[in-house]
Amino acid sequence: MSDQNHQKQIHPILATTLGILCVSTASIFIRFAQDEASAIVIAASRLMVASVILVPIVLIKQRDEWKRLSRNDFGKAILSGIFLALHFTTWISSLALTSIASSIVLVTTTPLWVALLSPFVLKEPIRNSVIAGLVISMIGSLVVGLANICQLQEGIFVCKGQVLSGSSMLGNFLALSGAWMAAGYILMGRQLRKNLTTLSYAGLVYGIAGLILTVIVIIRKEPVFSYSRQTYFYLTALGIVPQLLGHSFLNLALKYISAAYVSLTLLGEPIGTVILAMIFLKESPTLLEGIGAVLILIGIVVASLWREKRVNGA
Repeated sequence: MSDQNHQKQIHPILATTLGILCVSTASIFIRFAQDEASAIVIAASRLMVASVILVPIVLIKQRDEWKRLSRNDFGKAILSGIFLALHFTTWISSLALTSIASSIVLVTTTPLWVALLSPFVLKEPIRNSVIAGLVISMIGSLVVGLANICQLQEGIFVCKGQVLSGSSMLGNFLALSGAWMAAGYILMGRQLRKNLTTLSYAGLVYGIAGLILTVIVIIRKEPVFSYSRQTYFYLTALGIVPQLLGHSFLNLALKYISAAYVSLTLLGEPIGTVILAMIFLKESPTLLEGIGAVLILIGIVVASLWREKRVNGA
């Protein structure tokens, strides 16, 4: 079935929403898997599980799309895969060094870098409503991040300053690096998606990124056969739910709406992550986390208004 038919069944906004819900599970699965597996193994497993499912389907149904790609397109696919591999490696590494809230907040600054680079790389104008939504959501993300180190005491917010400690600072830098890599992945993906359907694009890029990380795992002689059943379950679930389903929904939306908007909606991930942390990690959100979540939602709504007006006016 073509992407045009999929688009008739799944509205781009619905696709991004489903994508956010799925990717929000990633931090939970990663935290559980980190008890035994290293960051590079977790990243490689996530991508290879998704690739093992996708690549055979593409080879059977849509391999002609890969054959029609130019050398320039393959170059972009390789670059996109490299960006994706670096994104997961740096971000997953950050989760072992800093809090989930800080890591998620920093890695979801991706839209800031996409918005700054889109006019130069993609020649896509940034509308005022997208800029306003971006600013509001970024403020909300900052508030969520501060909630991890600040507390309300006698009407005054007091910050502990732990974010400046050695391991936390490294973890925060790795999360920010993950945002830069994700921006490169989104910008490359926006260009490739013009010539590829969702399945063929995802299978190609996930496969490239997965192979790169698998080679690194082999070179580093990382242990991969000594984990418990629970860890293998988390690694498999990580590849299916947030990667295969979550990112594929977002890739579907990327075909029809701007890279800046798709990346902006990813700011909803901290909300889903906080909710899941309450359920599975018994971590209740603080007042600041609640305020930040509301701001993020407002920003997403504001940024989506311009698209709804354009669709209705078409």
